[in-house]
Amino acid sequence: MAKTTFDTNPVLLQTLLKNCEDGKLQLPDFQRSWVWEEERIMSLIASVSRGFPMGALMSLKSKIDTGVVFAYRPIEGAPVAVQTKPEQLLLDGQQRMTSLYQSCMRRQVVSTITAKKRLVRRWFYIDMMKALNSEADRDSAIFAVPEDRKLKVNFDKDIVLDLSSPELEYEKLMFPLNQVFSTDVWMQGFWSYWNKKGEDKIGIFFRFQNDVLKNFAEYQVPVIALGADTSHEAVCLVFEKVNTGGKALDAFELLTAMYAAQGHKLRDDWLGDEMSDNADLKLGLQKRLANFGRAAGQAQGVLANVASTDFLQAIALLHTKELRLAAIADPTKKESDWPAVRATRQSLLDLPLAAYKKHYTAVRAGFERAAKFLRQQQIHRVVDLPYQTQLVPLAAVFAEIGDKAEHTTNNDKIARWYWCGVFGELYGSAVESRFAKDILEVPAWLDGGLEPTTVTEGVLRADRLLTMRSRLSAAYKGLQALLLREGAIDFRSGQAFDQIVFFDEGVDIHHIFPKAWCESQKLPSSIYDSVVNKTPLGYRTNRIIGGVAPSIYLEKLEKGKAGFNGQIIEPPIDKAALAEYLQSHCIPVLELYANDFAGFMKARQKLLMELVSGITGHAAPTTDDAADEGEDIPTAMAHDSGLELVEAD
Repeated sequence: MAKTTFDTNPVLLQTLLKNCEDGKLQLPDFQRSWVWEEERIMSLIASVSRGFPMGALMSLKSKIDTGVVFAYRPIEGAPVAVQTKPEQLLLDGQQRMTSLYQSCMRRQVVSTITAKKRLVRRWFYIDMMKALNSEADRDSAIFAVPEDRKLKVNFDKDIVLDLSSPELEYEKLMFPLNQVFSTDVWMQGFWSYWNKKGEDKIGIFFRFQNDVLKNFAEYQVPVIALGADTSHEAVCLVFEKVNTGGKALDAFELLTAMYAAQGHKLRDDWLGDEMSDNADLKLGLQKRLANFGRAAGQAQGVLANVASTDFLQAIALLHTKELRLAAIADPTKKESDWPAVRATRQSLLDLPLAAYKKHYTAVRAGFERAAKFLRQQQIHRVVDLPYQTQLVPLAAVFAEIGDKAEHTTNNDKIARWYWCGVFGELYGSAVESRFAKDILEVPAWLDGGLEPTTVTEGVLRADRLLTMRSRLSAAYKGLQALLLREGAIDFRSGQAFDQIVFFDEGVDIHHIFPKAWCESQKLPSSIYDSVVNKTPLGYRTNRIIGGVAPSIYLEKLEKGKAGFNGQIIEPPIDKAALAEYLQSHCIPVLELYANDFAGFMKARQKLLMELVSGITGHAAPTTDDAADEGEDIPTAMAHDSGLELVEAD
């Protein structure tokens, strides 16, 4: 039978608010500050004033022996001393408790927002006569006034209600809500005021007290109190479920609160500490990684989208691997006792502060080395990164092997592992289990062990090339980067695409048989949009290609272009040199010159598979297989360009 991990008890609202004031009930630090609109506060007050339910609260009991697991802070506005440790942390009900504490118990003006999200300061009141009118809507009896307690109209020129003194409150029969739990002083003033005027109004107050104020005094709130031993994962899940209206809570925020309870500011590590004298700490890891290796004038490098949880996952891989290896080396432990290597959310929540500090520097260096590695693979922009997720094991591997990465043999092996992951499309789902295999298998492989699972499973099928049509495919982006890596040369300039040329020339992925021409030949977009008909080109080169047949734009490239004054704008390109440029893109030259779309697609499909095979180490399909897989490609109409076709050497 499952053990109940929570208690459910009704607690007086007044007791809960007093606990907020005394610091017995506080907020976990991962709770985000949030100011309620004044209309919502008034609606909540109206419900309580009628004894209507406002929903349950949820809290987490603190451990008596070890103290509070999470960093904590008081309810907004509560005069709690810094050293006061809470007995419970409020997981659900922050806005209700904050709103009721500030409006009903605290004797200071309440900061709130209007429906138009404008920050204002308000005092809340109950119109006694409207509240006592059984025919009136209770919501209409609850209202708020500005900080000076004067309601004004006509651009603040005319005062329609002045409650700036207790006497004015008595006269107008308007009860201040922050007196609701201590009515004696206000009642005595009320009685004295009307007694001096010779009018007996105390009966109105007693009726108001019995029909309205009594509901506040006797109001009970159901509180679901989670046990002190509730797991971090459960706390995280519970918090996400009860806070459906806000942003989901991730492991970083929960871990931030846990580390803060131990005196470490994880958020400052990531976002930066403006007060720090250390440049790195002042900038923060997030910006440091985003800026690392960024080309001049470029907004984002390949590490621009690294999340805080990505960084923590890499650390968790190293930490859990360390625990597993230690258990394996312990003769007293059986294999069933060996802990798993993990990068799940639970493993992040279980990550000790000591382990985080131990691996922080190495993992940071691992991500930076990963950026250098990706530039070597001709991946320069975050938009061109095949898999964001693959950065985690890549950085973890680099963090573990350190300087071993500088050896050519190891670097080549890591490149093979990386590209197998890309072309096998292995990092799209269920990635945590693959991360664990990678951190165990890749370093061992570098030391002479067996090929990693990612390498053996990372096989690209030839028919898959025909279905890759957009950047949504990791292998699509990977193929373009691989062409650059293997020495693709720009058709127009004859330059290799190093990092400078890549950005200066505005290199991007473009059609080889132009889209406009393909449509004029009635070719289906499902075929001509395939990656087989695309390659990386500079912006100016793509403009020259335009929408004409390949034979025409090739002729334009060969002839070059002169200006009105005879000045050469584009120099002519030797036909043999142009053929070499085309071949550097795995483009079949004869078929392109002949505008033979079907022949081009079959031939280039085979050439691209050979290119991929060269980096992954997996055999490419035979010529017959490649041809069979391309049989459904329609034949394009040839364009007679009048050019003599030449075959490159």
